[in-house]
Amino acid sequence: MIAVAQRVREARVRVADRTVGEIGVGLLVLVCAERGDTEAQAERLLAKLLKLRIFADAAGKMNRSLQDVQGGLLLVSQFTLAADTSGGNRPSFTQAAAPDDGRRLYDYLVAIARTAHPQVATGEFAADMQVHLVNDGPVTIPLRIV
Repeated sequence: MIAVAQRVREARVRVADRTVGEIGVGLLVLVCAERGDTEAQAERLLAKLLKLRIFADAAGKMNRSLQDVQGGLLLVSQFTLAADTSGGNRPSFTQAAAPDDGRRLYDYLVAIARTAHPQVATGEFAADMQVHLVNDGPVTIPLRIV
């Protein structure tokens, strides 16, 4: 799985002029399942997201996790993270999981996140979404879970 985690002061996702997911301080995570990905990778991704030490401690060092700061987690599916641009100027998305598999793994990630963390919001799978965020830092961390 591929993910891009962004430390945010606030973030929200809108679909057709309605807000479907919103958090204050926390992580906005764009998530892409690739062909062959499994539930075990989703579990490892969630574990990494919850413990990733990218929030400031009292000394201003990135030393606290999402769990430590009790922040929100906003999970947004984004198959375009699997883009391959090596063959020209039009991206290929052949490495992205098929839609049914992508939805299954995204739904699984959301479900396990909701059992492990008190504040989880989401986008809407396969929808045309507008993502609004205030990136804090900015801090943006790419993750690839194999």
